[in-house]
Amino acid sequence: MNMCIAVTGTRGIPDIPGGVETHCQQLYPRLVAMGCDVTVMRRSCYVPADTSPSFYRGVMLLDIYAPRRKSLEAIVHTFLAVIKARMMNADVVHIHAAGPSLITPVARLLGLKVVCTNHGPDYERAKWGRLARAMIRMGEWCQARWAHRIIAISPAIVDTLRTRYGRTQGVTLIPNGVDTPAPCHRTDFLEQHGIVPGHYVLAVARLVPEKRLHLLVEAFRQSHLPDVQLVIAGDADHDDDYSRQLKQQARQAGAILTGYVTGEPLRQLWAAARLFVLPSSHEGLPISLLEAMSWHRDVLVSDIAACRLPELSADDFFATDQMDELIAALRRKLATECPERHYNLAAYDWDRIASDTIEVYQQLLSQRNKP
Repeated sequence: MNMCIAVTGTRGIPDIPGGVETHCQQLYPRLVAMGCDVTVMRRSCYVPADTSPSFYRGVMLLDIYAPRRKSLEAIVHTFLAVIKARMMNADVVHIHAAGPSLITPVARLLGLKVVCTNHGPDYERAKWGRLARAMIRMGEWCQARWAHRIIAISPAIVDTLRTRYGRTQGVTLIPNGVDTPAPCHRTDFLEQHGIVPGHYVLAVARLVPEKRLHLLVEAFRQSHLPDVQLVIAGDADHDDDYSRQLKQQARQAGAILTGYVTGEPLRQLWAAARLFVLPSSHEGLPISLLEAMSWHRDVLVSDIAACRLPELSADDFFATDQMDELIAALRRKLATECPERHYNLAAYDWDRIASDTIEVYQQLLSQRNKP
């Protein structure tokens, strides 16, 4: 079936930071390869001004206006993108994340078939004020009430849709995915930053409060780990007091800040890390954790529902926001050399995820009635 799919709710692709963005960058080229006509609507504020609409691995990139204000960019962009999807006569408009799903009723009123992916309770993110949180909760309600089909990336999200909104029909569990990386032997990026292969703790995350990187920095400082470095790869979408204070705190603790990295530099960071740490208080299904596992790294993550993957063991967790537990866990993990770990990642295969996503589209388009 040749389907025209319009995608919104994401900042855009390729190589724009964010979990939703990574998800879309991996998923939609595969759908194109499987015969879909896909257009990803990018937020103009994340695209260089001189960039014209183009293609990425067969996916059409269409830049639509979005103000560079965190409280407005998603809702304004999604509204305009849905109108564009109607003008394109898209078979399906696919809206990612809870906040942008506030526009789901508009898409329905325009006669569009709507699929929403719920990437987790974004209203729990510390960066949002009371009004913004209320709007994102409303977006999740609109998604549960009005989307023809919902894709949930974790069992916890499926449970939330059932218990909070009574939505059980038309909900499909399709997790985030990860590729099997090719071996990496280069170290030039590490050398440029004074990073010693095999002797560093790695965090890969945006510099936002819910990632709890300030907790990791302080735990690292208090752990007094000999011959171990802390490397933080990431940056903030919108520079604010938290990101500025975190950078200052990290430098004072002797951590190495690489900024946002992708491609070969990121491959080098993954390949030579001794331990990956994710201290988040909020996640959907963290792609960075799956990437660490694909590189056979040892991991240490906060004990939240989104991180409780069946492939991990009890030793891989510490109680969320508990400094003493994090310090003890760091010392325990780094006390001895850890050989490469091999995880069963069959459930997170992107090709399988693409096939499951197309099946959701096909089921929707083959039925005229509401779920």
